[in-house]
Amino acid sequence: MYNTLEELSSHPVFHYFAAISQIPRGSANEKAISDYLVRFAKDRSLEVIQDEALNVIIKKPATIGYESAPTVIIQGHMDMVCEKNKGTLHDFEKDPLQLRIVGDMLYATDTTLGADNGIAVAYALALLDANDIPHPSLEIVITTEEETTMNGALAVDPAHFKGKMLINIDSEEDGKLLVSSAGGIRVRQILPIGRESASIVDAASYNIRIKGLKGGHSGMSIHKERGNSNKLLGRVLHELTTDFPCFIQQMNGGLKGNAIPREAEATVLIHAEDVQKIKGRLQQWEDTFKNELQSSDPEVSIRIEKIETISSNVFSKEMVTKAITSLLVIPHGVQGMSMGIEGLVESSTNLGVVTTNETEMIFESEIRSSVKSIKYNMVKQAKAIADMLGCELLVDADYPEWPYNPDSKLKKLFEETYKEKYQVDIEIIAVHAGIECGVFIDKIPGLDTVSIGPDMFSVHTPEEHLSIPSTINNWEYFVYTLKRMKNL
Repeated sequence: MYNTLEELSSHPVFHYFAAISQIPRGSANEKAISDYLVRFAKDRSLEVIQDEALNVIIKKPATIGYESAPTVIIQGHMDMVCEKNKGTLHDFEKDPLQLRIVGDMLYATDTTLGADNGIAVAYALALLDANDIPHPSLEIVITTEEETTMNGALAVDPAHFKGKMLINIDSEEDGKLLVSSAGGIRVRQILPIGRESASIVDAASYNIRIKGLKGGHSGMSIHKERGNSNKLLGRVLHELTTDFPCFIQQMNGGLKGNAIPREAEATVLIHAEDVQKIKGRLQQWEDTFKNELQSSDPEVSIRIEKIETISSNVFSKEMVTKAITSLLVIPHGVQGMSMGIEGLVESSTNLGVVTTNETEMIFESEIRSSVKSIKYNMVKQAKAIADMLGCELLVDADYPEWPYNPDSKLKKLFEETYKEKYQVDIEIIAVHAGIECGVFIDKIPGLDTVSIGPDMFSVHTPEEHLSIPSTINNWEYFVYTLKRMKNL
């Protein structure tokens, strides 16, 4: 049992996890962590490649006796989702994470922990730094921008690799072997803003905020039916603008396309005589949401706060209709379940971010499916909605699914070593989330791959935490399997 961070850092994996937690590494802000990895390799006289996308590839020769074993690619990503609690002063561009131990779990303070996927980086560095772990020739690749676009993996040059076996360390459940994942694509509906001067007197601006939702990873948690703050806000605003002469000035919700949004807010111009009525109506909506989400999000709340009125400039009536209609009709949640793997979500979409700027509103959704044709059909549906509302639709960040390979030698090896080590069978799983394995399979013909990782919880939220015992156990399973590759 580790009671302090100092004690925990005595373990090589947590030593390096603490080190990289001092370096800001949000998606698209990876230069510092990428350079750190390059320095690490050069300090140990290891071959290292840093490409234009800031991906880092580090190669380490096989240990004695393993020269004839097949080369192994070990892969993870260096970026993390940057979420924090409202009011937290943490600056993800420059501040280190504030780690803390609670029981046998590791947290950050009021922010995401970045175990997704800092744990892969820590495993890789601990392995590269060790002199007492037998292993085949290693090609370790740590990619950028996995959490947003997978542009790092998409930019990797496959000519850098000799290996035909890849161990991805981006899973979140110990004792389970991941062998398949969904593909994904991002769509953004762009609504041009129409404004007018509000025809209302004796009015003031109010901020209406929905908060208290749990959120979570839009792939791993989508089946949990947690509330989406953007969708809830649409329902509230539809009723308010229908029943009261109130005017919308802006709407914003969510922070990341791949995180179920936990908070959303609107700035609304309200006539003085309607304020109390609207407060009563909002209380009714809070009661409704608490009833609907009593199992998934019992802490959901709606707050209204008077703010300084800057101007009477508001959305036009047509704009209000289109904006609220967008919130109501853009789909969110599970769209289909797999008929081949019980309990697996096949297709989903997450209305993750709504933003208002000077000229437009942007509605960003993350679409996922393990079936390519269904993924692209969902894009067509998004285009149809955008066309009906007179909006532009931007489509990008397309990445492939990872199909199941029942004949995988790597899968068989990991199954055998788990049974040897723990005397029970490892669970074989597929997930409804984007894993870079699909990208590498597309790049390297005949690539055999599996994914492992320790127990993580509430990933992509400020409540993210990592099991310390599971991390150590999973590390030991990982290096034990590398040792078993001598005669593969």
